[in-house]
Amino acid sequence: MILALNGCSSRNKPAPVVDVQGSLPLSQRLKNSVSGTEYIVKKGETLYSIAWRADVDIRTLAKINNIKAPYNIYPQQKLMLTKRKLNANLKSQKNKTFNTSKQKVIKKPIAQKKKQEYGKNVADEKISKKVLQHAAFSQKIRKWRWPAKGKVIHNFSTTKQGNKGIDIAGRRGDSVKATADGKVVYAGDALQGYGKLVIVKHNEDYLSAYAHNDHILVKEQQVVKAGQVIAKMGDTDAERVMLHFEVRFRGKSVNPMKYLPK
Repeated sequence: MILALNGCSSRNKPAPVVDVQGSLPLSQRLKNSVSGTEYIVKKGETLYSIAWRADVDIRTLAKINNIKAPYNIYPQQKLMLTKRKLNANLKSQKNKTFNTSKQKVIKKPIAQKKKQEYGKNVADEKISKKVLQHAAFSQKIRKWRWPAKGKVIHNFSTTKQGNKGIDIAGRRGDSVKATADGKVVYAGDALQGYGKLVIVKHNEDYLSAYAHNDHILVKEQQVVKAGQVIAKMGDTDAERVMLHFEVRFRGKSVNPMKYLPK
């Protein structure tokens, strides 16, 4: 008892502030996120891992930086996280100059333009509907599987610092399985707060992530099947042994419980 009391009294550092929705300290969650307009690539990172931290679609990030598949990047490379507004500002200034110089003769062209637009209204509406339907189309995954056996100890949360996935309790060395067919696009420990992490791309819409592993059994660009063991459960960057599991739809966090079988 004396030893236990001495051990308790010897704590000099305060206990870490822990998010109510998960077991990761808030300081780690904040470090893990990427914000701002620019980012410098660090060793061990991939475009997928950076897009994951920035909560953006990989295709959007690649397009902004004019990077084509397979999205190769290198350390110290500067990436833009948002589109530059320079072209928009120049266009706005150009329109203002044009409108100022053409104030006296602007009425007639506008009337003609409205007439033309009215005549094309039905055809344009049909085209726009097709475009919207195509944009809204989501590639479906035939079957989702649970990534691990165990009790869900923390649920998904939509709050700003909430849990972006679910946490599944287990024992060290328990199998972590791919939730669906796909390709490994990240396998490493460069993302603070996630520990040893695996990210799997299932199609152009969906990604899944498996964090805090004890060790990883797959490599980047490896094709995996649903139910295949891809890692062993651990507690890297976590307060206890568990699997932190996330699903992203077009770069945004979604509740995994909506996809996993009951």
